[in-house]
Amino acid sequence: MWKLLQIELFKIFRKQRTYIGFAAIAAIIFIIQLGLKFDGKSYLELLMGDISESFDVPYDMVLNGYFVAFVILNALLIHVPLLVALVAGDVVAGEANMGTLRLLMTKPVSRIELMLVKFTASVIYTILLLAWMAVLALLVSILLFGTNDILIARNDVIEQIQKADILWRYIAAFGFAGVALSTVAALAFLLSVLAENSIGPIVATMSIVIVLTILSELRIPMYDNTVKPYLFTSHMLAWKGFFYSKSDSNGTAISGSIENLPAIMRSLGILLAYIVVFVTAAIWIFKKKDILT
Repeated sequence: MWKLLQIELFKIFRKQRTYIGFAAIAAIIFIIQLGLKFDGKSYLELLMGDISESFDVPYDMVLNGYFVAFVILNALLIHVPLLVALVAGDVVAGEANMGTLRLLMTKPVSRIELMLVKFTASVIYTILLLAWMAVLALLVSILLFGTNDILIARNDVIEQIQKADILWRYIAAFGFAGVALSTVAALAFLLSVLAENSIGPIVATMSIVIVLTILSELRIPMYDNTVKPYLFTSHMLAWKGFFYSKSDSNGTAISGSIENLPAIMRSLGILLAYIVVFVTAAIWIFKKKDILT
């Protein structure tokens, strides 16, 4: 199985489209970092709103690597699923289109094993893409802007998290994001099994994610309590919860705390359930599929 996985990874990374995601992420992150480096104060003034008029905000301290990384994650993580679909939507349909899938079926490997290997290769690509984003968004931002406490704005409240209490939150957030993006990879993988060329699954995955993301943002009372909680897109941004900490009686953030950990774990469980359903469905359909004729 390891040899088969190596072959699948080789096939993924020999294609030029595989590197589109890495190049796009690098370009967008560089543009954001460049903009904040030269005009970050204007962005902070817009973010702080009326608070900057009431208090003397130390912009040089607020605009640090941790804050910049948080801005980048908010801007990028909602779009990265589209880059994941470029590869995951091609792993089966692309080979079906070229005719190599039929050739694979002549080898002494079961269909279940082949599907698991292909999905694993898609997840590895997804994790590498996320790791690339973590290096550029977090490490490079720290090198460019330094480190300090981070200010997190939510609703009408701005929460300050101490510098020593931040890094583990990013590690947890990236770990959660890995599961969220793997859910998209699983969806694209399922659609790839249903198609004979890669364009269909890629476009279909992008369309589904966009539509469900819009639905996840709608605020309709009855809809909020029935359908919305079970859409996987409603849980993909739950990584933000790692940056919401509990506060003491003075309103100071409690170090090492998470405001609503059960909600994050529930979102994680729903995403994992979707992965299992998508991959199981893909394997079942592939086992029934007539490939040799």
